[in-house]
Amino acid sequence: MKTTIIKDNIEQAAKLIKNGELVAVPTETVYGLAGNGLDSEAVGKIYEVKGRPPVKPLALMIPDSGKMELYCEDVPEQAKKLAESFWPGPLTIVLKAKSVVPEIVRAGGNTVALRCPDHPLTLELLSKAQLPLAAPSANPSGEPSPKNADKVMEYFDGKISAVIDGGECGIGTESTIIDMSATPYRILREAALSEETIRKALAQNLTVLGITGGTGCGKTTALKQLEELGAPIIDCDAVYHELLKSNAQLLNAIETAFPGSVQNGVLDRKRLGSIVFGSERDLKLLNEITHRYIAIEVERLLADFAMQGGTLAAIDAIGLIESGLARHCKAVIGVVADTETRVQRIMNRDGISRKYAQMRVDAQKPNEFFEKNCDYVLHNDKTERDFVNECKNLYKEVLKNG
Repeated sequence: MKTTIIKDNIEQAAKLIKNGELVAVPTETVYGLAGNGLDSEAVGKIYEVKGRPPVKPLALMIPDSGKMELYCEDVPEQAKKLAESFWPGPLTIVLKAKSVVPEIVRAGGNTVALRCPDHPLTLELLSKAQLPLAAPSANPSGEPSPKNADKVMEYFDGKISAVIDGGECGIGTESTIIDMSATPYRILREAALSEETIRKALAQNLTVLGITGGTGCGKTTALKQLEELGAPIIDCDAVYHELLKSNAQLLNAIETAFPGSVQNGVLDRKRLGSIVFGSERDLKLLNEITHRYIAIEVERLLADFAMQGGTLAAIDAIGLIESGLARHCKAVIGVVADTETRVQRIMNRDGISRKYAQMRVDAQKPNEFFEKNCDYVLHNDKTERDFVNECKNLYKEVLKNG
């Protein structure tokens, strides 16, 4: 067999693929050894030429995310979002396979890996062939993956029909593989894209609602309705108190800014309070420090939830807007109530005097702040049943719109 070097006659390569032949193709990572992914005999040739163990499944190259459901069952929206973010590009997504995918591709399993290569010649081949390409790296098993056509010829000259010479591969590292066939999602191979990059992309595709408002307004009731929709609640106050126990960097930052406020690894709240509550500048500095560390932890929690397959989450924070956490939210919802209603609720809830309840209310942002800065406002000056219905109706509207 003579191996042909193809520079630009992609129609010729497409005919070879349709006829069950093997063609090495360029990608943005390394060269792949491609055959018709729906032809068991062609796929068998790939295993034979590479010396690849038959227990190792193959990935299928497809031209875009719109073809995912041709070959896969139960494709989660998160998989489509990742594909939209990184395809064409160095990301391989494992999903439940449809029966149309030959058993030899799946190595007897029930999943298949999909990839969309970022190289114009291979994308053109996919378009002309109108077939998925089974295409592991174009090297004998155990040898380095080739980054140019010359190396492919060194490996397979006379053993495959053609090599599409697309020049040197830009990345030279295999694609990252994520298994999204079940939850939690798992990174099977961290390569061209980092795990952190994937986690952040999934988190950015979450629908996150931010709930804010002063004490006594009824945020707890509003949040409960979101929990009933399956949304985990990230309570930023609880996050902060947990960080004070576990995050040495946060404590070091506070101690550096306010010497003597941390004793033996424990925050001295009275000492810190005596410093910051008498100085607007110091209070602002403390908030900048705490907001920074809370934001990092919130981002981690959102990414963890996204890797669990979650789609809807909520952030509960009085300082949601001032802290910058609102940037994570599809919508920021303020919960407000008149002053007397709040005072009565705080007195009944906490068993404190009217004076102290009033002081708490006076120390927080007025309703006008939330009405000005939030996307939506829930007014909680009515019966609990009416407020619950108002919450449900608003969430339905917000989620329907996006």
